[in-house]
Amino acid sequence: MSERDLVIIGGGAGGLVVASVAAQLGRRVTLVEKADRLGGDCLHHGCVPSKALIRSAQVAALMRRGADFGLANCDPRVDLSRVNAHVQSVIDHIQRHDDPERFRGYGCEVLLGEGARFISPREVQVGERVIRARRFVIATGARPFMPDIPGLAEAPVSTNLDLFSLQALPRRLVVLGGGPIGVEMGQALARLGSEVTIVQRGAQLLPLEDAEVVARLTARLAAEGIQVRTGVSVDAIVTDTDSGAAQLHCSDGTHLGADRILVATGRRPNVEGLGLEAAGVDYTRRGIRVDRRQRSSQKHIYACGDVCGPYAFTHMAEHQAGVVISNAVFRFPKKTDYRVVPWVTYTDPELARVGLTEAQAREQGIEPTVLRFEFSEVDRAITEVETAGLYKLVSHRGRILGATILGPHAGELLHEIVLAMQTGAKLGEISAAIHAYPTLAQVHRRVVNSAYAPKLYSPLTRRLVKWINRLLP
Repeated sequence: MSERDLVIIGGGAGGLVVASVAAQLGRRVTLVEKADRLGGDCLHHGCVPSKALIRSAQVAALMRRGADFGLANCDPRVDLSRVNAHVQSVIDHIQRHDDPERFRGYGCEVLLGEGARFISPREVQVGERVIRARRFVIATGARPFMPDIPGLAEAPVSTNLDLFSLQALPRRLVVLGGGPIGVEMGQALARLGSEVTIVQRGAQLLPLEDAEVVARLTARLAAEGIQVRTGVSVDAIVTDTDSGAAQLHCSDGTHLGADRILVATGRRPNVEGLGLEAAGVDYTRRGIRVDRRQRSSQKHIYACGDVCGPYAFTHMAEHQAGVVISNAVFRFPKKTDYRVVPWVTYTDPELARVGLTEAQAREQGIEPTVLRFEFSEVDRAITEVETAGLYKLVSHRGRILGATILGPHAGELLHEIVLAMQTGAKLGEISAAIHAYPTLAQVHRRVVNSAYAPKLYSPLTRRLVKWINRLLP
């Protein structure tokens, strides 16, 4: 029996933040990770490898566009094994920040290779060892959801768990699911040379996003040769045992051939095997129930990240981890703040979002002012030949309600609006801020100024200016 101040189950983003801070503050901390390395899904199977793969695909696409920049076009020879070796090198570089010895140096006990299971509300078992603690944090993340499709188990299937270790590029790739993972990876693999079809059950890709902006992005994907099938589901899959190729039978009566199927139909929280019943912790298929202080139904047991939601983002896991630290370590009551939550879909162009869309504002009974600006009118975008994109800023009486940006580096651009919303800055303050020229960030000032132009150049203003100039020499 071991006595600890804090036991953290899960060595992903949320768990590592809590472990690092609590251990450096002198708490007796044990971090348990059932894998043989720290870093979690984001580092090994999600955010990091996917962005490295996307960047390689962007370079390949740029090589084919040489003529757009006054250069010769070049069709790259793509070897997926080399691309994924590069992806792994990026993971290995960042992995150094998550070296178990670093955390042990803080005084944190790190247990790898075995999971933890509650045997009572105050005790977990790790292998043959029982650990008793004052408080616990569950940060076990989530895993890919596998839909119940006849024949899927026998098909050549990949998820984000093995995608970045593939050694050969599939000639025909069918992506099941039109959410961020499906759209990002579909475009990336198409740019590397696969024939890609995205199958989405809903009426549009990225169903949480602004419909007009998604339509723009969908058209861009189609222009790159990607087939997008919306309003379609897969009823069954038949795999040829000799060739290994699959035939997908779709709900609209069509058939799709695939050499590999990427399943990107959502994720499920990792709650199995934790002994939550023995701990008295309430949970559903959506994850552990927590309050705004990240406490479960057992107030000494906290949860953060994908295992409890409501947002499956690494930056949200880190935000929630900060709330856990405040409550569980400093014993200072603090609540999660979901008022201003940004997220990005890393397609090309990127799609970034914070706050309400135009449709969501109207659903809440607000008649919004919607300001729009095209990236084709932004000088820096023109110089970089990256003019595809649309910025929609949603406001009401000068207060910013949300923004959707489809454009180059939209994820980076979004944070000016995130800060404005967080601090309560008004539209006029964005307009008054000097933005360096030529930068993409000028789009913020341009979109806001589009609200003032009709008033500035109205007949009333023209008469006012004429009157002022008569009175004053």
